[in-house]
Amino acid sequence: MTTSAELVAGLAPLLSEVSLTAPWELIERFATLKREHPDDVRRAASEIVARLESFGVPVTLYEPEIYLSLPGAARVEAHGRRVRAKPLAMSRSCPAGLSAPLCFAPTGFDPNTDQVITNPAGGDSGLDYRGKLVLAHGFGMSSMARHFEQRGAAGLIAVHPGSHPHWGICSTVWGSPDLHDLPRKPDFVVVSVNHADGLSLIELAGQGGSATVFAELEEGWYPSPIPVVTIPGSEEPESFVLLHGHYDSWDVGVGDNAVGDATMLEIARVLWKHRAALHRSVRIAWWPGHSTGRYAGSTWFADHYAIDLYEHCIAQVNCDSPGCRWATEYLDISWMSETADWAKTVIRAVAGKEAQGERPYQAGDYSFNNIGISSYFMLLSTMPPELRAEKGYYVVGGCGGNIAWHTEDDTLEIADRDVLLTDMKIYLAAVAGAANAVIAPFDFSATVTELRGTLARYQAAAGAEFDFATAHAALDSLDRQLSRFGGHCQGLAARRVGDPAVRRANAALRRLARLLVPVNFTTGPGFFHDPAETIAPLPDLAPALQLAAARADQRGFIRTHLVRGQNRLVAALRDAERVLAEAMA
Repeated sequence: MTTSAELVAGLAPLLSEVSLTAPWELIERFATLKREHPDDVRRAASEIVARLESFGVPVTLYEPEIYLSLPGAARVEAHGRRVRAKPLAMSRSCPAGLSAPLCFAPTGFDPNTDQVITNPAGGDSGLDYRGKLVLAHGFGMSSMARHFEQRGAAGLIAVHPGSHPHWGICSTVWGSPDLHDLPRKPDFVVVSVNHADGLSLIELAGQGGSATVFAELEEGWYPSPIPVVTIPGSEEPESFVLLHGHYDSWDVGVGDNAVGDATMLEIARVLWKHRAALHRSVRIAWWPGHSTGRYAGSTWFADHYAIDLYEHCIAQVNCDSPGCRWATEYLDISWMSETADWAKTVIRAVAGKEAQGERPYQAGDYSFNNIGISSYFMLLSTMPPELRAEKGYYVVGGCGGNIAWHTEDDTLEIADRDVLLTDMKIYLAAVAGAANAVIAPFDFSATVTELRGTLARYQAAAGAEFDFATAHAALDSLDRQLSRFGGHCQGLAARRVGDPAVRRANAALRRLARLLVPVNFTTGPGFFHDPAETIAPLPDLAPALQLAAARADQRGFIRTHLVRGQNRLVAALRDAERVLAEAMA
């Protein structure tokens, strides 16, 4: 059976075709084009489409209306002083000003850990924020903003750790809201200020001072183009790998995400030229609405092409912030357990680096978890931690670790030619290899190992209060079936991709993802979208961690929840076992 390393080695002719010429021209163009407002986004889409057409690559341009929030000017006035600020997308507009007493809230924010999207708001249980402008260290996004809105604050002034406040979005709603989401849509003023200005406002809060926040935002439904390329496979064209990333940005956004847009452009060019060698299809999509709509573009596509994705998508691969300066390591890379070995193999073969990964965050256009699609990559290369510490940088959510992320400093110098060339080849190999593998290179026994570890942790926390033995038994049984399936797939290794038995085996792997990804990454129903907040592994069983500290009168409710959560898991595991049995019949 061809190993993953051999599969990557066989892609050498493709990788040798990768050039910086066309992608660098797009980066230079995007370095002059702000891509926040829908009019600018439309111009950016035209740039992508024109280049694809110049290569002879067919492109479909979808024209959805998605719900966006467009930040404008903002400031904070306090004690005769005007402080520059940036309003967070989806926060409430208050151009006439909102005046209220200032109050400082401890959050436990640590700038050296990844708390960009969901940094905590702890240690404040006894504080009364009602009607006040809360000052808090952190980025002000998602769960942090929601925490203070629920506590009755009039608004939030997020004190960022650097000299520039960062743009961002404060909604926990994933994509354009549906009727389930609308109650969580923010109705709350949120702005960000830099560290020095924030400290002066915190000092004023300690003196009992007040402030006035001014913030201007537009909000509504906007036409937003989505360019999509499909490079058809020669043997199983209906099945495809989805490569995608956003082309809107804050300001000119070179590191986030002009470099990713350029990477996908070059991959489209190379794969179209060599399409005869592609066994399955590759679909490449450029999303709007990432920055101002909380992944509204990718969510629209997930919604409107859900059944095609459900039936035919092999994997989704997110392309965000590759090729940035000083980004020479491959650390904290997002991948699901079944895709980890494949992703590591590609990075090792192309870059000569040992990659380290982690469970994907509820972020980065991962709009396909509720469909149940195996996934890898979000950010890719990053600067070494030692270099970040040497430069005094804090952790950000892109740009290879450069703190220019989501600021007006994310300009052309953030891109690095050498790093970009390597990262483009990694993405190309990661996508084309999965499309060309006889059997998809994903190992669900690694997923079982992850789930077993998660269950063990929850069992230790629950103690005698709850028994996960039924779930453990189902995992053990699926693991044995996966071992048999692995032997079956080895016997298919010499066959062609279009062979009926090979098709059945790969369909079974896709079906495993449809069963196991949702139970491990989502709480909501299929084809809807969970909030943009941290989701624990096996989230329906995570309340086991609360049992020891719960009051006696609350434990029955938690146990009831765990019974239902275990049922959901066991049903998925047993369905997965049956899927494998049918594929081997």
